[in-house]
Amino acid sequence: MTHSLKVSSRSVPHSVAGALAGILRERDGCDMQVIGAGALNQAVKAIAIARTYLVDDEIDIVCIPEFSEVQIDGQTRTAIRLTVERRVESRVDLDLSIAAHHPDSASSTAEAAASTYDGDLSVQHHATPSLINSPTVRQIGGDDI
Repeated sequence: MTHSLKVSSRSVPHSVAGALAGILRERDGCDMQVIGAGALNQAVKAIAIARTYLVDDEIDIVCIPEFSEVQIDGQTRTAIRLTVERRVESRVDLDLSIAAHHPDSASSTAEAAASTYDGDLSVQHHATPSLINSPTVRQIGGDDI
């Protein structure tokens, strides 16, 4: 059974991130339930922060959002369930691992990995604080983060 966290618009992202990281160190996944834009915002920030908490444990995560219906005070409300799971080995890691173990195919595998990800493999691994503060990482619209 997957552990579940309820996140509200008043939740503190660092606290939720700590709880999420703790769960993901022990289990394969965790569901987060949110209702409303403010709660969703806090949950997404918590997921991003949790990724940085899990870097030293070599755990990366993915988030799978889906709508769900919940009963609150006798009324049906639409919620969003964010299923956060440990990421299995990424495609880039797999391609590079194959290239390292099979020298004959190293150049073609590396070329395929680079072309698939536009040659920027750093973002596919862990978004560390130093990368986030880098002037090369930009928001949509071109403003520095």
